[in-house]
Amino acid sequence: MSSGSQPRRHIFITGGASGIGRAVAQYFGDRGWFVSIADVDVQGMEDTLGLIEGGFKYSHRLDVRDREAWDVALQSAATAAGGKIDVMFNNAGIGTGGALADLEKDEIDACLDINLRGVLYGAQAAYPYLKAAAPGSALVNTASAAGITGGSGMSVYSATKFAVRSIAESLDAEWASDGIKVSSICPSFIETPLLDGTGHRGENEQIRARVLEAGLEITPVVEVAKAVWDAVHGDDVHYLVGKTAKRINFVKRWMPGLVRKQQRKASGLMGRN
Repeated sequence: MSSGSQPRRHIFITGGASGIGRAVAQYFGDRGWFVSIADVDVQGMEDTLGLIEGGFKYSHRLDVRDREAWDVALQSAATAAGGKIDVMFNNAGIGTGGALADLEKDEIDACLDINLRGVLYGAQAAYPYLKAAAPGSALVNTASAAGITGGSGMSVYSATKFAVRSIAESLDAEWASDGIKVSSICPSFIETPLLDGTGHRGENEQIRARVLEAGLEITPVVEVAKAVWDAVHGDDVHYLVGKTAKRINFVKRWMPGLVRKQQRKASGLMGRN
């Protein structure tokens, strides 16, 4: 816990109503941080805050696609926490899957706007706060193992997550002189409510069922929270979470031809179902 002689550190988390955002809020809150969460799900945020002991917490309704709303949310959170933000966790995101030819325009737009535009807006809006709190401040963005290699039925989602990884690399260089750490976390399949969805409204099978059928690992969400903690206190740009993400990264780096062959084979199998 923070002592009286040491100011309590403050993390701002988007997508804090459930899943990864909730786990990170609990993890940092348990370690004495002031935790601010933002989301469009007000009840979910109340449930998250109820899991954090003590009064060092704050919530603000935020649609990450609204650039002006970002300024209001961050200013409100900073005021609640005593005037500063040490860490910005750009986590809000949605999953979109299915063949590109079958996706509706609103599905594509929503994924791009939330997963990519929201991350850029968040980084831009948080910059003056992180600069003021440096050195030791950090921007952490949620990418994905889907940002390491693309796969059939994941073109839009993978595009956003590849971009999130590249944003981290760009800002790591751009903000280095300001003393701000920048990184991305790259989880594979994490135990969150997203696994209970289908990823595409034209499908009925849950993502969870497909993951288990493929024999892939589902990683406890607390492992992502630990990765975010490591990112804030470490010095790497990308943090892989889960055995599947680490395996994908290894094979993609050393055996790219094998990855392509497996992806094309999997696409053919899905096409016959």
